[in-house]
Amino acid sequence: MRRIPLAPRPDWQAKADAIGFVYHATDGAPYWDETAAYVFSMTEIEDVLEPAAEELHRMCLDLVEEVCRHDALMDRLAIPREQRQFVRDSWSRRDPSLYGRFDFAYDGSGPPKLYEYNADTPTAVFECATFQWIWLEERLSTGALPAGSDQFNSLFEALRDRFKAIFPTGGYVHFAAEPQSIEDRQTVRFFEDLASQVGIEPKFVAMNAIGLNETGQFVDDAGDEIQAAFKLYPWEDMFREPYAPSLTAAGVRWIEPAWKSILSNKGILPLLWERHPDHPNLLPAFFDNDPAAVALGEDYVRKPLFSREGANIELVRAGASETVLDEGYGAEGHIRQALCMPPEFDGRYPVIGAWIVGDQPAGIGIREDDHAITRNLARFVPHYIGPAEPLPQP
Repeated sequence: MRRIPLAPRPDWQAKADAIGFVYHATDGAPYWDETAAYVFSMTEIEDVLEPAAEELHRMCLDLVEEVCRHDALMDRLAIPREQRQFVRDSWSRRDPSLYGRFDFAYDGSGPPKLYEYNADTPTAVFECATFQWIWLEERLSTGALPAGSDQFNSLFEALRDRFKAIFPTGGYVHFAAEPQSIEDRQTVRFFEDLASQVGIEPKFVAMNAIGLNETGQFVDDAGDEIQAAFKLYPWEDMFREPYAPSLTAAGVRWIEPAWKSILSNKGILPLLWERHPDHPNLLPAFFDNDPAAVALGEDYVRKPLFSREGANIELVRAGASETVLDEGYGAEGHIRQALCMPPEFDGRYPVIGAWIVGDQPAGIGIREDDHAITRNLARFVPHYIGPAEPLPQP
């Protein structure tokens, strides 16, 4: 694994806009960054990153099975008591999952370590599946990358095929998100397009426009009944909405399914460690109130059970907590995880997002920050598989 400086394509912004990747800058700062690329060997991909994602996925499914059997584990994950049977029923039916993303610390010299699992509403999927691949093809065509370079990225085809597997006869599916978020809306447009390619008829509905009719069915703003829906809105919030008591009887086929609420929770980190101590892809982790957490010493990371984009995550070093980005997360509880700094390349800290589609690894995307915690303004940097030395740049 290396970080290689590269000259960006002069017209990349126009090409991004043309395919709908219009959030390539955030608050005036670049989000997509092709002034560099990360390069991997095929061995690192096939023998290290891909197997790690595959094994962790299996471990997570085993954990779902166990959590569904024990109220005490549901308590530890702060899943509301009123929604627990809804979650259990979703798992017992094996309601299908579309995708998820493991976030890894990895520097090319040891096993990747799991920071967290974005199992319910992972983003950065559109730019990873499309624009990153376009970048590779164009860089190859101009000779900017060595001939034969590849990318660990079958995400586009895997997601499209997974939609076909979930809805083999096509049909009418709603796609829901918060329309005020440009990134969320464009991400959902990407999924709508994938679904339409396999015979699904998509219809967008804003999350805040979903209502209930007189028979207790969820409906969109035109009054059309919602029978199946992809939603870019987390289960932990849905369980606490006024409509939560209607989730069971409404009978909507949700993507992601309700059992993903177990995995989209940082409480799985201590549960996984408890069940697989010293696993090479796990970091020691404990619930905040667990006396065993003293084993972490004075260096650890304190994380809320639920949070987004690095919010309310504390780095504690020598017993002193660094300033956190406070966005109000943490009411449901916290976990502590052993401090494992991401690798540093020229003052930048990359985190590897390893994608799972259905049950199979489907590629990686890399976000890097100037801080050890990956936050909202972290940049997306493309990658390729090939020789570590780039070609001379024009």
